[in-house]
Formats: sequence, C-alpha cells, structure tokens
Amino acid sequence: MQNETRSLFLDPYLNVEAYRFKGIMQKFPNHFHDYYVIGFIEKGQRLLVCQGQEFTISPGDLLLFNPRDTHSCAQIDGRTLDYRCINVMPDVMEKAVKEMTGASNLPYFTQPVLYQHELTSSLQELHVLISQGERALRKEELFFYLLEELICEYSDVTFLRTAPEPSDEVKKACSYIETHYTSNILLDDLSKVTGWSKYHLLRSFTKQKGISPYSYLETIRINHVKKLLEKGVMPVDAALVTGFSDQSHMTKFFKRQVGLTPKQYMKIYEKEFHR
Repeated sequence: MQNETRSLFLDPYLNVEAYRFKGIMQKFPNHFHDYYVIGFIEKGQRLLVCQGQEFTISPGDLLLFNPRDTHSCAQIDGRTLDYRCINVMPDVMEKAVKEMTGASNLPYFTQPVLYQHELTSSLQELHVLISQGERALRKEELFFYLLEELICEYSDVTFLRTAPEPSDEVKKACSYIETHYTSNILLDDLSKVTGWSKYHLLRSFTKQKGISPYSYLETIRINHVKKLLEKGVMPVDAALVTGFSDQSHMTKFFKRQVGLTPKQYMKIYEKEFHR
C-alpha cells in the first residue's frame, strides 16, 4: 500500500525492539513469536483470535502476547491499522523479573487484551522515546514501571520483598564476555576471571542469568550485528567483525533471536543509509 509504513527500532539500552505499523491493511494469519509482545492499537478496529479466544480490539486497547501464544488478526472496519508494540526477548524479561522478584521466572500473562487500559499511554510514551533514540532516565523508568505493573497485576509471578543481586563472579564473567565478545571465549577464560571451576561457573552463571554463558555471548554478538546492519554494514562483514565463524552461523542465531534474516532487517533501514 502506497502510504503504509513499517518501522523497527532497536533500543540498545533496554535491549528491546519497538515496531510501528502505520496505514496497513494486512491480515496476519495464525502465528506465534518466541518473545513477549506488548502493544496497542492507535487506529483501526480488528478481530483478534488468541489461543482460540476471539477479541474485538480498538484504539486504546493494550495487547499482551506470551512467547508461543498463537494468534491472528484481521481488519473489520474497512480502515487501515496503526499499531505500536515492543518486543521483549525472554532473557530480557527473565532478567527484569529477577531484579523485581529475586527469582528467575518467566511470567505468563493471563489476559491477552486489556481494554482501554491506563497503561496504554505509558507504553505510547515509552515507544516514542525508543523510536527517537533517547537515552533518558525517563525511558528506563517507564520500561520497568510498565513491566512491574503488568507482571504484578496480570501474570502468575509472585513478587518478593527483596531481589538479590548477581554475584560479583557472575558480574565479572558478564563484563569479560561483553568486552571480549569478538574473541573465541572458552570456559577456561571465564574460570580464570571468576576463580570458579568450569562446572561451578556454568551452573551458577546459568542459574543467576537465566541463560548459559554461550547463549549470553551469542546474544551480545547479535546485538552488535544489529547495530552494524542498521549502519549499512553487509551481513558477511558484520558476522566477521562480531566473532561469528561465518555468515551462515550468524544468520542462524540472528533469525532465531530477531525473527528476521539479516537482509530482511537491513531493508528496514535502507532509507536511513541513503540520506
């Protein structure tokens, strides 16, 4: 459609993606995502089917999809759709929950639609700050406020009074990975940094961070790949400078985490490349 726009923004500080669809008529068949989706309708009315339940959604309605929630939607008023959402990967959500509750749990949202909810305005403000590339404290406050309210009121997670910090050893391991992500990092390297045996390191890191050291490394690499692609760096070059063995290896992890191939992701930013 001539006047439709589809925008994707990556926030490197919150580690979330922000999508915006404007003026689209596309029908989305039954599908699912491997990440959480928190979105809202700005314009248009749609029939949403989520996990076998039907909902009529309108401007101001807040949507909550868990990873693997099957859903479809189609326009029912003959008008175009304007829609915004943020995508929160499970590791990001788990880290946020751990900070809030002290436990490494992934929340399960029990209501896919919150009609005319007051948090919609907070999500809209957060989305605008992300799309503008803001580094403001307000953005971080909105993000954690939004997650806390949604998790506390609409999920199966129980909040505790205190949330223990990751151990100093795990922090050192994370810092080492983030600094040396282009290198061939081994458990021996992390063992030297932490003073732990490889077995204890692997179990403690995975328990505290919710993902293994290798998954943490690949996540760091993919985030750097995305930044390079946004600047117009070709996938093969992005793979080589971020520590992947080859483009195929990078593409496999990229598609699994982002949901798009590197080339598909690049197309979103092509207009920025030629300004």
